[in-house]
Amino acid sequence: MRLLVVGKLSGQLSVAVKMAMDSGAKVSHVDGIAQATDALRKGQGADLLMVDYELDIRSLIEANEREHISVPVIACGVNPDPRKAAQAITAGAREFIPLPPDAELIAAVLAAVSDDSRPLITNDPAMQAVLKLADQVAASDASILITGESGVGKEVMARYLHEKSRRAQRPFISVNCAAIPDNLLESELFGHEKGAFTGAMARRIGKFEEADGGTLLLDEISEMDARLQAKLLRALQERVIDRVGGAKPVPVNIRVLATSNRNLVQAVKDGTFREDLLYRLNVINLAIPPLRDRPADTAALSDYFAKKYSEANAIALKPISLEAKRRLQAHPWPGNVRELENAMHRAVLLSAGPEIDADAIRLPDGQPLNPVAPIGMDYVGRASLAAESAARTFVGST
Repeated sequence: MRLLVVGKLSGQLSVAVKMAMDSGAKVSHVDGIAQATDALRKGQGADLLMVDYELDIRSLIEANEREHISVPVIACGVNPDPRKAAQAITAGAREFIPLPPDAELIAAVLAAVSDDSRPLITNDPAMQAVLKLADQVAASDASILITGESGVGKEVMARYLHEKSRRAQRPFISVNCAAIPDNLLESELFGHEKGAFTGAMARRIGKFEEADGGTLLLDEISEMDARLQAKLLRALQERVIDRVGGAKPVPVNIRVLATSNRNLVQAVKDGTFREDLLYRLNVINLAIPPLRDRPADTAALSDYFAKKYSEANAIALKPISLEAKRRLQAHPWPGNVRELENAMHRAVLLSAGPEIDADAIRLPDGQPLNPVAPIGMDYVGRASLAAESAARTFVGST
């Protein structure tokens, strides 16, 4: 997590910075909004901006948008004025953090922005086979395509590959291709020159250059439009990129990883994804199984999330009851690890007894997990229970 703090670094703001660093953030600092945009433009990467709400947050966000810079903003302030806090949110800030800061709140906000920073935890043979292959190829510079359903932990795997690679001490930069509009994604990836478009007041370094020497993760690569796919293919083939409005190519030294929750072979057949780009990205394919096919991981991850959220909320760690473990392993988890994490977070907060019991583990609609089917129940009966549970999860998430 790379945090850029914007404002005078004194008093309570400096305390907040120390707390962020204690939570694992890499912190840099500028005094004002103009310097913030300039730092981002020049390639001083950030995953999050923490901005003093006494500054003109609206102008900062508008300046970044003109420059095609997409970094979330949280506002902070001492003796918070509700009116100013509301103005900051209206201007585009994601959250407001009151100062003096609360260490748990700082950690929670950072975790929310970087929710894939958890360690790679597995006890299941199916996932351990994938991990063995990952260990074999991590040290190489080969492009790797990581596939699997939403929520299985594709970015967690990408970070694992980076940390095991020869580039581990260099940047790991992630870009969500599905979250950035097509008209902004080109500048986000490749950067731009001054005057390349209206609002391009100076040269901006893109993610390819920001990741120089390290690893670039293209998350949900299947959502990239055809024109950018062609430009990406050239970057992979020739190891050079063209800034928007640039007159000459810029060499880059990076490893590219990509993820997708779609079948890219089918996307090629449908004409929405380039076959030659798929060949370039898919030197190695790491296919992560859904959580329902990794029962041993359900148990290990449940224990991990119970410990994580007990510590985050200053709650004594409780064991998970045997019946709760049975229900956790029997549930199909259509949202995979992400859904399990949310369920265990709720369970830690709702548990009232000496254990985290089955009643504390609830779906998004507030209903508890279905009881485990009796051993004598036939296949149809088990399938019916599983279908009912999945339907309740879906309804609760809409």
